[in-house]
Amino acid sequence: MEQENPVRHETEVHFWGNTPEDEYYKQQGIKASRSSYTSPRGLSLFTRSWLPVSTDPPLGVMCMVHGYGNDISWTFQSTAIFLAQMGFACFGLDIEGHGKSQGLKGFVPNVDLVVQDCLSFFDSIKNDTQFNGLPFFLYGESMGGAICLMIHLASPKGFDGAVLVAPMCKISDNIKPRWPIPDILLFVAKFMPTLAIVPAASILHKSIKVESKVPIAEMNPVRYRGKPRLGTVVELLRVTDCLSQNLRSVTIPFIVLHGSMDVVTDPKVSESLYEEASSEDKTIKIYDGMLHSLLFGETDENIEIVRHDILSWLNGRCRHENVEN
Repeated sequence: MEQENPVRHETEVHFWGNTPEDEYYKQQGIKASRSSYTSPRGLSLFTRSWLPVSTDPPLGVMCMVHGYGNDISWTFQSTAIFLAQMGFACFGLDIEGHGKSQGLKGFVPNVDLVVQDCLSFFDSIKNDTQFNGLPFFLYGESMGGAICLMIHLASPKGFDGAVLVAPMCKISDNIKPRWPIPDILLFVAKFMPTLAIVPAASILHKSIKVESKVPIAEMNPVRYRGKPRLGTVVELLRVTDCLSQNLRSVTIPFIVLHGSMDVVTDPKVSESLYEEASSEDKTIKIYDGMLHSLLFGETDENIEIVRHDILSWLNGRCRHENVEN
């Protein structure tokens, strides 16, 4: 794993305000760093870590993947900070074309290559001796949940569990373009894959329940705000179709969490994942009335409910691992 650099004082704004990163992390009782990682295909990827301050070994290691158009430096890291406070070592990266990583913004031409990027980065963390013997968990939100499932399918024994938050195993019909637009887009994408013209409803406003939180999400300076690119949409449709047909191949212990009113990713597909997966250890939580952004866009009370469920699930698997070790 490449050496990570301590967070520096900066004048940039954050989702929590103007407090510099290192000062804010100290206030939160964690330590954090950021760096870059060069994947085997030569792609420069922006990475972060959020770690407990305790000298005791972490309870486990979280390998975290963000969703489409998102990144690890804005509200996504609020969950990583929480998990670090609870004793978990957390690591995340901006995938290709997102955040501060290399690539055309919003363009993901091949998710299989993104999966290999993630596997390589997470494997570099496994090689760090300070984490020897600890359970490693995947964590993914929305598209990141789908990528985590693909990571698992590519490396079935590589991780000890997965936390899947509103995973994009299928794109909801509520935001997909109506026929015949998809067929037209598929044809045009063969010639102009980077073209950002796909008609789509605003995902942000459909994801966040608490209106006062929408401006905070919109302030993210590196969020992709353009229309979905043709090649990205075609690739996500391919991936979600592949996943929906291979749910029985899932064997990893997992918890899947979804809002019943999610109109971005389909909670019924999470139910299908729970029912069809071959995993012996599987848990599902469907939250009545909640939307897509379970860990930021909901009320603080609802966020605490979701956090509690994730933490309880993780703690149970860490205790199991520690007993075996």
